[in-house]
Amino acid sequence: MYANIIVDISHEQLDRTFQYRVPKDMENILEVGSQVVIPFGKGNRRITGYVIELTEKAEFDENRIKEICSIEQQAVAVESQMIRLAAWIRHQYGSTMIQALKTVMPVKEKVKSVEKTFYHLEVSKTQAEAILEEARRKHFSARVRFLEALLEEEILSREIAVKQLHITAATIHPLIELGIIREEKEIAYRGGMQKYDSEHKKISLHERQKQIVNDICRRYDSEDFKPCLIHGITGSGKTEVYMEIMEHVIAKGKSVIVLIPEIALTYQTVMRFYKRFGNRVSLVNSRLSAGEKYDQFMRAKRGEIDIMIGPRSALFTPFSNLGLIVIDEEHENAYKSEYMPRYHARETAIERMKISGGMVIMGSATPSMEAYFRAQTGEYRLYQMDRRASKGSELSAVHVIDLREELKNGNKSIFSRTLHEMICERLSKKEQVILFLNRRGYSGFVSCRQCGKPIGCPHCDVSLTAHRNGRLVCHYCGYQIPMPKVCPSCHSPYIAGFGLGTQKVETLAAAAFPGARILRMDMDTTSKKGSHEEILSRFAAGEADILVGTQMIVKGHDFKNVTLVGILAADMSLYAGDYKSSEKTFQLLTQAAGRAGRGEKHGDVVIQTYTPEHYSIQMAQRQDYEGFYKQEMMYRKMLKYPPAGFLLQLLLTSPYEEKAKNLINEYAALIQKQYNGMIDTIGPVDAPISKIKDTYRKLLYMKSNRMEWLIEAKDLIETKFQEDTLGRSASIQFDFN
Repeated sequence: MYANIIVDISHEQLDRTFQYRVPKDMENILEVGSQVVIPFGKGNRRITGYVIELTEKAEFDENRIKEICSIEQQAVAVESQMIRLAAWIRHQYGSTMIQALKTVMPVKEKVKSVEKTFYHLEVSKTQAEAILEEARRKHFSARVRFLEALLEEEILSREIAVKQLHITAATIHPLIELGIIREEKEIAYRGGMQKYDSEHKKISLHERQKQIVNDICRRYDSEDFKPCLIHGITGSGKTEVYMEIMEHVIAKGKSVIVLIPEIALTYQTVMRFYKRFGNRVSLVNSRLSAGEKYDQFMRAKRGEIDIMIGPRSALFTPFSNLGLIVIDEEHENAYKSEYMPRYHARETAIERMKISGGMVIMGSATPSMEAYFRAQTGEYRLYQMDRRASKGSELSAVHVIDLREELKNGNKSIFSRTLHEMICERLSKKEQVILFLNRRGYSGFVSCRQCGKPIGCPHCDVSLTAHRNGRLVCHYCGYQIPMPKVCPSCHSPYIAGFGLGTQKVETLAAAAFPGARILRMDMDTTSKKGSHEEILSRFAAGEADILVGTQMIVKGHDFKNVTLVGILAADMSLYAGDYKSSEKTFQLLTQAAGRAGRGEKHGDVVIQTYTPEHYSIQMAQRQDYEGFYKQEMMYRKMLKYPPAGFLLQLLLTSPYEEKAKNLINEYAALIQKQYNGMIDTIGPVDAPISKIKDTYRKLLYMKSNRMEWLIEAKDLIETKFQEDTLGRSASIQFDFN
């Protein structure tokens, strides 16, 4: 048996592995992630390395392969844990080991730490004043400036000494040698927040919050680490519950990772953690540079912080004593990686805690179907919170407006009469309004303005997508038809693709409500660093009456003066050509509805739709998650979609169309032959965008009621692809569920 070993964990060196022979007595105990001592280089000096792969295949002349000296038996290094996690990701989601390692290893690239130098007075004030007097007598003007500043400040940074006081090394060094001042260096961390002292203000929890905290902490202490799902309505106080449990875990000497979707990583949210835990908290997000991110991860590795807050990538913070991972807004799409390996943060967090020994707590007002299904089957422990935390704060009244009726009555505006009246009323009362444009998953669906029905696939229960060639195509089975002239259901000529942007909404709102101060929040207005916070804090400070935006405005924000939320085009995400479209629509509408009436004032929500009878819209109106879950599960079971079954997508790309077609047909035939009756194949079909940069893209879907069969099928295709000579001019990617 042979082991492939990496000796230097830095971004540039991860591709470089060295092969060693595994001694017979180690064969049963050596595993991926093991820290080993190996003879290295011509002098065979002993160095430490990490096993990333075990194989029976020698990659060099067997006589030249050296043998591993020993396994490091001391406490498992955090690097070993991360390598084990990378191996799991590689097996579970399909990628190379190097891709998986680059995902989990915190060092994205070698970035030198920045050091700051400070000068301290080492003598008493009286002595310093005497030395200053002597310097004045001898006209040592630079020394005079330096000592005067030190007497005033006691500690002085090198930056101020050099740039503002114009002090040189010739002045500083003699004072250090005489013991008058002391030079001290400290690593200056980039990124993170400015320093805060915790206020340690404990919020008094209501009865249900206390019950959940006590039960989870008791189970944590007895090492009952089953994952927990907290299903709490918007505003029920889930964050307070997280913080109480985090405090309990930190008191035991453990660290915590808090995952928040990037879109909800607002100053407002993060400050709640800083106020509670002070400077033992750090933050990573996509706006940090490589150097800033590196510094924050190094602080975690050195044990200088207890809590890391961030999006999906914060999951790989190198805490050596990790005890808890909190996943807030668990249902969010952002927890699924869009790049290889296409891992899901929920499953990966659970695996990381299995390796390091600890618990995962998930929370959402609208849990994903997968998480709720696992809670129902007992794989997760379920906690319910069904009332708002603050007194006098009740769920908003939700009004559903049928846009077909508005059209019949001659209203062609994007604002229904009800919404228009309510906005005018709020503006007169100096209350605030959020206008939410549901654009998520918008992919060119075509629907009828008269009857509201989209044009769907007769085979897949998803809507067809408009392509530029004037045809409507199903992205699951390849069914296609030319763009119809009239609606197939009611024969109305009012049939078109749906397109409405935030800029257009802003313009129309300005015309409809002259005098109203309007802020827009979308990808264009938040591209600059800090612009997110700036827009939200301006709105929170009352500098605008109406906030217009896409889903980024409905994530976890808490505006006390917002008493009306208008949801424009609620059906947009309903017809996204995706089996999860009803679930995403229900989640978005429920989350958006939760933004109104967060203070003591009553809130209203207006949902504008062409399909008010759709169960996801009706259940969102009632904020009835249970009802939605039961209805949606019926469809999922009928069609064997997750979580009732498992789904694997294979994407094959090649610059040669015929080659791509032949390869994917070959893999489809292979799976049908090997897994007849165990795995259903759908396709192959062209990808939604069938050609990008002269590369052809083909899809094959595989459905099964057992995940392990799909993982086996993935392994089989990977092996076949590596053996295939054709494979050199093609690539494959896997995506589960």
